[in-house]
Amino acid sequence: MTPFFQLIRYKNLLFLAFIQLSMQQLIISPLLQKYGFEYISPDLSLLLLIIATVCIAAAGYVINDYFDIKIDRINKPEKQIMGSIITKQQAMLLHQVLSGIGIVSGLVLAYGLRSFTLAFLFIVVPGLLWFYSASYKRQFLTGNLIVALLAGLSVLVVGIAAVADLNHTYADLVFQTTIPAEIYTWIGGFALFSFLLTLVRELVKDMQDVEGDREMECRTVAIVWGENRTKILIYSLVVLIMLLLIGVSKYFLPFENSLSFRYILFGLILPLFAFCFLLFKAKNTEALKAAASFLKFVMLLGVLYSFIFYFLLAKEFGLSLFNLFLIK
Repeated sequence: MTPFFQLIRYKNLLFLAFIQLSMQQLIISPLLQKYGFEYISPDLSLLLLIIATVCIAAAGYVINDYFDIKIDRINKPEKQIMGSIITKQQAMLLHQVLSGIGIVSGLVLAYGLRSFTLAFLFIVVPGLLWFYSASYKRQFLTGNLIVALLAGLSVLVVGIAAVADLNHTYADLVFQTTIPAEIYTWIGGFALFSFLLTLVRELVKDMQDVEGDREMECRTVAIVWGENRTKILIYSLVVLIMLLLIGVSKYFLPFENSLSFRYILFGLILPLFAFCFLLFKAKNTEALKAAASFLKFVMLLGVLYSFIFYFLLAKEFGLSLFNLFLIK
């Protein structure tokens, strides 16, 4: 694999694109079908959204490694690309090109949908990623919250774009229905899950990178609180996620079919228990790395619930799946 693809974390970017595509095609499109709209195939707006988000995220990875050369030299010298294979000058140019593509794509999308909110996000987020890499990530909890917020926002922005598109097409008429509220509720649920799980993962990664962070005088949670208290915070957040999943499944999901509850129980809550066990047993950097990687798998399971949602919604309202066949 070329150093360029390693530097921009291509696997994470592909996963990000998959999440946004899933939110549009498996959550928003069937919700619109429920109200009589035809199934919406991927279009230019979705393509621009994915390009903008992926390029800005890639630029964020590059600038993060740019500022972390000394830390990475301690924490992961065998995997360091910045400053050895790719020079700092090349990295800065790459960051500028990716940011430029992302911002321009985002602004074109915002202009096409007449959305000030989207324009604001695609201007502010690249700057926030810069300041995160340069300063915020070294501050107590601030960097963790910023990364988690941006992870949630990368999901929520799909709903923002969809509502902006509806508003642009149907004006205020669409806000006289419950469609925008339903879109924000469902996409917001996935965004909250992404926010909390990313926050947990960032705290685990802080524990994993303590040696290099301490050398550079960072004040991460793992350094300020120590390993044991950081683990207690992580367990508390995981319990919160579990309680929210149970509460949503029991009181808010409209499906009488037990498939939804079984998926949440066995596909999300049990894996979260498994993560807690991995974290409890983790006594070294490699074990912490394995626990952090397992959370990516849990995140994937969370995204895959969108398929369950689409199937059950199609079954309840007689919708066609991808305009191919009906579920009865």
